[in-house]
Amino acid sequence: MNQAFLFSFFLTLVLIAAIVVVGKRRKADRKATWGEAIFGATYVFAVMFISFGVVPHQWIDHADKNLGWRKDKVIFGPFDILKPKAFGGQFPFTISFEAVRDIVVVVIHVFYFVVMGFIFAWWQKRGAVKTKEVATSTYGRPLVRKA
Repeated sequence: MNQAFLFSFFLTLVLIAAIVVVGKRRKADRKATWGEAIFGATYVFAVMFISFGVVPHQWIDHADKNLGWRKDKVIFGPFDILKPKAFGGQFPFTISFEAVRDIVVVVIHVFYFVVMGFIFAWWQKRGAVKTKEVATSTYGRPLVRKA
């Protein structure tokens, strides 16, 4: 396996976990200084650069060089169930290993989009005060008795 791919993938997971650790330790109502804001923006940019740039590139590099997944390598599958009609099989279209490589890249991107979305939403919602539900009348007004 490509060590650069594995290292960059696990590096992004560690960097994202560091965001969660800092978010739990830092008070939500504390205002960020100018330096903290610049550092945070640079940090998030670096995490996104590694996530959406380095990790997919390392996978493509690994699939091309180490695995030899090229356009001319066609997938026949076990017992030739994916053997295309162009090669005498029953499958209606041809799937190359390069297409599978590209699908894996899309899955990597979707994974990071989902993880980043959850992290961004969690960061914004941390420290939010949850209000208690108050019983309402049939008209929708709260039923609160004054003391």
